[in-house]
Amino acid sequence: MTDSRYNVIIIGGGVVGLGVALEITRRFPRLRLLVLEKEDGVARHQSGHNSGVIHSGVYYKPGSMKARLCVTGAAAMVEFCREHSIPHEVCGKVIVATQADELPRLEELRRRGEANGLAGLRLIGPEELHEIEPHAAGLQALVVPSTGITNYAAVCEKYAELISARGGTILTSAAATGIQRRPDEIIVETPRGAFSTAALINCAGLHSDRISRMAGDHPGVMIVPFRGEYYDLIPERASLVRALIYPVPDPRFPFLGVHFTRRITGSVDAGPNAVLALAREGYRHRHISLRDLASSLAFPGFWRMARQHWRNGLTEWHRSLSKPVFVRSLQRLLPEVRESDLVPGGSGVRAMALKPDGALVDDFQFVTSGKVLHVLNVPSPAATASLTIGKAIVDTAASDLGLT
Repeated sequence: MTDSRYNVIIIGGGVVGLGVALEITRRFPRLRLLVLEKEDGVARHQSGHNSGVIHSGVYYKPGSMKARLCVTGAAAMVEFCREHSIPHEVCGKVIVATQADELPRLEELRRRGEANGLAGLRLIGPEELHEIEPHAAGLQALVVPSTGITNYAAVCEKYAELISARGGTILTSAAATGIQRRPDEIIVETPRGAFSTAALINCAGLHSDRISRMAGDHPGVMIVPFRGEYYDLIPERASLVRALIYPVPDPRFPFLGVHFTRRITGSVDAGPNAVLALAREGYRHRHISLRDLASSLAFPGFWRMARQHWRNGLTEWHRSLSKPVFVRSLQRLLPEVRESDLVPGGSGVRAMALKPDGALVDDFQFVTSGKVLHVLNVPSPAATASLTIGKAIVDTAASDLGLT
């Protein structure tokens, strides 16, 4: 016996799940919608632990879903923040080449960005870089004027407010503990009751593969958590950074490298590194889940990835455990920064979808199974593009799940 019946249930109250819910309330206002979130509030994990950057789309392969949804999503996010008086700023950023072998990669980023439709990209030399970021150093830099910053926890709170105002229901402290698929309905069991639906959308982020298995499906990927750890510049030294200063990313590694990000509050983050987290919600070294660690180590794709990236992995762990090493990485971009300028900051955990062959899923990935839609891979720029990702997922749900 179920407590309630809904037309659509979404599992996950992060920025993607809420973006999907917001789009459903806009497009299908008569549907009974329920969002189930296991924590006591929305945006408690990836969505509330990110850098706050409104990404431009300069990094992504032209024609990919990431590229298309990021560029349109960034514009939509700026408009959403403006409409709802959420603090934000389109401050731009510089991507700085500090070594000669990075110059061709910087040119490739410019080409990609222009192919993705970004306006105003330009390569500059050290003198103009000094005008934009007086304390940065490099051989050449790419100016990306459309990059911005905001507070995604505040964005999620506004999403939730609008969903509720439009008749949707958001139920917190309601982790999915079981899923039963019947011919004419799907039952989702939670500590707060069992709920029936005609259509289920899995937006569980760090746990999306487990929800897929709970629903009786094989996701084809394993979610492997990577922790990004930050330092903060002390207030007296925050003036070293005007906006955002990034390195040229290494294409062999799926992260952007340590960088400087001015937050919408005015504080400045330095980082992150990228280390394997020992729990899917492992925000500190001491956070260890034997279940999570065992599932990663038992997955053949993990060891295939490890064989390919073990040197980078050791470098990241060394930097995580040694502040002087971390500072030396930062000094490539900002030579004046010193150990005494930095205090420990926050951290976030990123869900990386890993294939059995050891390859990381590079693009967004949505998979339909009957009346269930699994959102299995939505890494950065998921927050930036959450409004347009929401529309893309609802497009899929409308055609595959029969939403009307």
